[in-house]
Amino acid sequence: MTSFLRLGRSVSRLHVRPCHQSVYSRNTNLRRVEVDLGEKKLEISSGKFARFADGAAVVQLGDTSVMVTAVSKTKPSPSQFMPLVVDYRQKAAAAGRIPTNYIRRELGTTDNEILTSRLIDRSIRPLFPAGYFYDTQVLCNLLAVDGVNDPDVLAINAASAALALSDIPWDGPIGAVRVGMVNGELLVNPTRAEMASSTLNLIVSGAPSSQVVMIEASAENVLQQDFCHAVKMGVKHSQQIIKGIQRLAREQNVTKRTPAKTFLAPTEMLEHTRKTLSEKIYAVFTDITHDKISRDEAINKIRLEAEENLKENFPQAEPFEIIESFNVVTKEIFRNLVLNEYRRCDGRALTALRNISCDVDLFKPLHGSALFQRGQTQVLCSVTFDSMESSVKTDIITTALSGIKDKNFMLHYEFPPYATNETGRMGGLNRRELGHGALAEKALRPVVPKEFPFTIRVTAEVLESNGSSSMASACGGSLALMDAGVPISSAVAGVAIGLISKANSENPSELEDYRLLTDILGIEDYLGDMDFKLAGTNKGITALQADVKIPGLPLKVVMEAIQQATVAKKEILGIMNKCISKPREHRKENGPIVENIRVPVSRRARFVGPGGYNLRRIQAQTGVTISQVDEETFSVFAPTPGAMNEAQEFIREICKDDQDQQLEFGAIYTATITEIHDIGVMVKLYTNMSPVLLHNSQLDHKRIKHPSALGLEVGQQIQVKYFGRDPTDGRMRLSRKVLQSPSATFVKTLSEKQSISMGSNNSEMPDANL
Repeated sequence: MTSFLRLGRSVSRLHVRPCHQSVYSRNTNLRRVEVDLGEKKLEISSGKFARFADGAAVVQLGDTSVMVTAVSKTKPSPSQFMPLVVDYRQKAAAAGRIPTNYIRRELGTTDNEILTSRLIDRSIRPLFPAGYFYDTQVLCNLLAVDGVNDPDVLAINAASAALALSDIPWDGPIGAVRVGMVNGELLVNPTRAEMASSTLNLIVSGAPSSQVVMIEASAENVLQQDFCHAVKMGVKHSQQIIKGIQRLAREQNVTKRTPAKTFLAPTEMLEHTRKTLSEKIYAVFTDITHDKISRDEAINKIRLEAEENLKENFPQAEPFEIIESFNVVTKEIFRNLVLNEYRRCDGRALTALRNISCDVDLFKPLHGSALFQRGQTQVLCSVTFDSMESSVKTDIITTALSGIKDKNFMLHYEFPPYATNETGRMGGLNRRELGHGALAEKALRPVVPKEFPFTIRVTAEVLESNGSSSMASACGGSLALMDAGVPISSAVAGVAIGLISKANSENPSELEDYRLLTDILGIEDYLGDMDFKLAGTNKGITALQADVKIPGLPLKVVMEAIQQATVAKKEILGIMNKCISKPREHRKENGPIVENIRVPVSRRARFVGPGGYNLRRIQAQTGVTISQVDEETFSVFAPTPGAMNEAQEFIREICKDDQDQQLEFGAIYTATITEIHDIGVMVKLYTNMSPVLLHNSQLDHKRIKHPSALGLEVGQQIQVKYFGRDPTDGRMRLSRKVLQSPSATFVKTLSEKQSISMGSNNSEMPDANL
């Protein structure tokens, strides 16, 4: 299927508007730029809000506006990495709502906020200069949300503008767009309504010269050629946003600050390290007998030796200079091995996969389980079914801002410290675990049937990790779903592609040479330039996430990475199919059961019980979950067949009321008063009957406030007339009042023989007189 861009959106234009004269003098620095993205206009402005920040910008699309501020300290931070914090928060006021917690304030962070913060971080982090270790904070403030245009992509562009318009050293700007696909037609920055029917949700962050810095995508089995076309379209439109931000920066005459200190290794220390340690480091990286643990131990041994040597030869050196010197040389040797000798540290060819093994049905009590092993990466996946009431319920603010609603499929990713032979804190959820789990969930969600009668939870626990554990989770999750008997439309596999590149000495934004690596190890990810994760079926792509560590990646490399990942994905699927090729026809015998039961209106009150008492009692004693489907149908979820049998017996006992079928409309019966209330009396017509209310209005023709006015007492027998069941709530309709008229005696005399005949058919039923 060939995709094309909606007519009218193929032309992008740029308009700069100076501040209107009517703006107050305090806003004389306000500048705006408009970017035409086909039928929509993206407005970027600066100079009005948050002017104490190093940089601040507002991006507006439709009536959705997002402000982002950027502040960076002038004193360096004692760390070995760029201390960047990105915080995206959903503001209830922006959506016209009030938080639902008890103090009515925004508390904590939601999954959507964390994932959006990661999107922004991954987009801007690669463009900070090397050695810039200054605390930098990027805060995203939602000003207004119209419910039509999502604010997440706007926040990426606002962060780019805030950094570009500040004096913070940053090699931007970047531009970001969302691309959707409806009926094979590509849409740029589609509305929320359009995204509801879109088979693609692609976010592309582009750098100048049509390069890519970040890709995040979920898709419903989109073909490779369509996906590639969407990426190109996204990069093309991102360039217009970049030009708009560059124009604003020129208008404001932005000058970048010069850091007091950059944390880079001195040249003389680098040369000394190369001369003394290169051979030892090279020997470790070319010894293919090493595994992850032994290789790390060998490198750490050389590191300790290097630190002692450098301290002796450079006594005035700072600790970071010593560490950085060793790290730079180690990285050079590792990368040159790939670039110049086409060799990987484990001996594989550049496009070769690690050894893969699969196993399913590991533990009988589980609804579904699988173990996926790829090299030294091992993931245990389990599938759990529960009732539809166990689905994820999003809070009203998340729903209002992002449109995310309840979902009955979830994947939770766990990465305990022992997976890398370390100790650490257990419990809680960090951003990395949430991001990896969200990616694996995106990969599997398109193949899970939407009308499945259970809520599905896949748990992916990483038992060993040496790279690409998120894609191993997608593979293991697919196997576990098939083992559980979930009728997924196709198996899913994922793989990570790495990059080792060499920048052009004359133009650092261009690559002079590069190598793409299939199924990367942890060290290849750490010392490489890219982590490109792709998942999908034999037919197409379901998820893609690209993290780039260099300032930009040419489109050519992105297309090659997609192709190389697609080849590897099909090879992995072939191995997985040897373990289990299709979903089991039946779920496990100990699995949950869902059944619909029909409760006639006449029995509904008895089934539910006073105030829902009977329903609560069934659920508490049997462990089932009961929910009402329609007027006469209830859905019963049981975690095991035994629980269902127990619940069914319970329900039969509650609804057992055979004598009710013998009552005749218009017949007169003797009722026994069991309770007296202000509004009436509770009566029984026979022994095993639930008491029925006989209201004051039906006791006598006189208007009374309490049954005692008629001398009624508990245990007293009275005559009542039966008028069948109320069609709306099934309650029994009785009246004593109608028997107080002369006509009632006449009817009683005429029907005497018939009532005697009824009474003889059932010895437990009171005598009926007509």
